[in-house]
Amino acid sequence: MRLEKTILSNLINNEEFTRKVIPYLKEEYFHDLTEKTVFNLITDHVKKYNTLPSREILAINLDNEENVGEDLYKSSLDFLEALTSSEKDLQWLLDKTEEFCQDKAVYNAVMDSIQILDGRDEKLSKTAIPDILSKALGVSFDSHIGHDWIEDFEERFDFYHKVESRIPFDLEYLNTITKGGLPNKTLTCLLAGTNVGKSLAMCHMAAANILDGKNVLYITMEMAEERIAERIDANLLDVPIKDIENLSKEVFEKKIHRVQKKTSGKLIVKEYPTATAGAGHFRHLLNELKLKRNFTPHIIYIDYLNICCSMRLKYGSNVNTYMYIKSVAEELRGLAVERDIPIVTATQTNRTGYTNSDPGLEDTSESFGLPATVDLMIAIITSEELEQLGQLKFKQLKNRLNDVTQNRAFLIGVDRSRMRLYDVEQDAQEGMPEDDTSVMDNSSFGERVNDEGKRGKRFNMGDFR
Repeated sequence: MRLEKTILSNLINNEEFTRKVIPYLKEEYFHDLTEKTVFNLITDHVKKYNTLPSREILAINLDNEENVGEDLYKSSLDFLEALTSSEKDLQWLLDKTEEFCQDKAVYNAVMDSIQILDGRDEKLSKTAIPDILSKALGVSFDSHIGHDWIEDFEERFDFYHKVESRIPFDLEYLNTITKGGLPNKTLTCLLAGTNVGKSLAMCHMAAANILDGKNVLYITMEMAEERIAERIDANLLDVPIKDIENLSKEVFEKKIHRVQKKTSGKLIVKEYPTATAGAGHFRHLLNELKLKRNFTPHIIYIDYLNICCSMRLKYGSNVNTYMYIKSVAEELRGLAVERDIPIVTATQTNRTGYTNSDPGLEDTSESFGLPATVDLMIAIITSEELEQLGQLKFKQLKNRLNDVTQNRAFLIGVDRSRMRLYDVEQDAQEGMPEDDTSVMDNSSFGERVNDEGKRGKRFNMGDFR
């Protein structure tokens, strides 16, 4: 007996089996037209009446089908008459049915890929093939349909005490605010103005990950691959960035091998033209790296989010920047969840944020939908005083990983010549003034109101109408 016949027989005779597999079985898995017709009759009845159909009901419904020819009608009727047995070994049947779905999904994906390669598919291009195959290989019966608060309390207790896999920082305060590093399936965003240190921070974090034995994928759409690698060279080789080009090949090679002996971590830097790549391209890149280089990253850096493109929305007159950037952020976070890794990216401050010494979420450029989507958002702040001290101020704007009110702002040392961040002395942290100034107080309007208040002039809203 063919497995297809066994599956269809149990769909009308074994309710427990039907309830478990009906969400995963698809019409295209049945290549025989008669079996496909019978399968559609069964699923239509189950979806409409939520009960298993008898052979008599299916025969009547077959009579009412208008698009069934005489030969197909006769073969389908004969097939229905033969559906009598029911397999008692439920687990064996479930396992075999899952294998059947997986095999058919892969077969169909291969055939679809051939259609694309032959140019017979007008809608899809060759870049869609890895995604088609990936989805086919991911077919499985997922039995989890929700968490029961009472009955599943033990699972919940174990979850509370489970040590979550994280990618640690080499900076004390960043580890403190994230409870030990970035968890998988999260999207982190750094907010700063131009030339403040977004790329520097990400290059330093990537270098620290490599020394920690992690595989790092750095995607750049702003600078060339070689410029990103140069920054990481300055950090890992402990050479000022302006002196790297003066190193002899022998010295440069020795320094590279010295780092190689310290770690098993690898770095891949991939450059895309500005605004031409998005989550779909990155997904394809991950598949290519795994197939061609056996490389799977533990963390991804994307420099930076606002110049990625959306795979769902086409930027134009009908899509505003709020929706577009929010869509990009959602797609990148979806990629992080799908691949079970953390993703770190960056964004610019808006015009107000450039002159604001204490930026907030409202200073995010282009779309407030971005901070609504990310798990962790940190502002990087500089000033003339901080530059003279060789420091940057980091401020938590959003944190789903820990209490955002704890260590809301802290100082990090910066060596720009070596593209490196470092922990400052605790005295510097304790001496940092708490900046409780509101966003309005940092604006020209707020400064005018405060100045007039100090001079004793009453504030009158009529003055600003």
